[in-house]
Amino acid sequence: MRIALYQPDIAGNVGTILRLGACWQVGVDIILPCGFPASDTQLKRAAMDYGRHVDVTRHIDFEAFAAERLGNGARLIALTSGGEASLYDVRFQAGDILLMGRESAGLPPELHDRADLRVRIPMAQGFRSLNLAVASGIALGEAMRQTGMFPA
Repeated sequence: MRIALYQPDIAGNVGTILRLGACWQVGVDIILPCGFPASDTQLKRAAMDYGRHVDVTRHIDFEAFAAERLGNGARLIALTSGGEASLYDVRFQAGDILLMGRESAGLPPELHDRADLRVRIPMAQGFRSLNLAVASGIALGEAMRQTGMFPA
């Protein structure tokens, strides 16, 4: 199980997601470019003292990410407000990669098309989306619950 962040805009959200990855021992892929400097120092600063405990990989673009991570049965699960499946109707697998879009624009249509599943988190009518870090935590928590992957 991994989280992939597509061109994130906000360092604080990335830091929160890196902390989540550290606490639950889930790797995080960052697909560049970011809306902030994404050097090792900046990422460690964003993740505070948790940064050294998470497996973080930066990818120059989506194609580099796909070449390294997709295959061997890994499914790309796009979290999107336009997803046709509810998070709670999906059956997750241990090798799934949860793909999160940009805070400012979400995922572009071509990445929706590349995803094996497009999943939404249910919410009250009239609201567009949740904060990126919150949505990541909700989705990852459900995926790990289903697959029994929470650390002991």
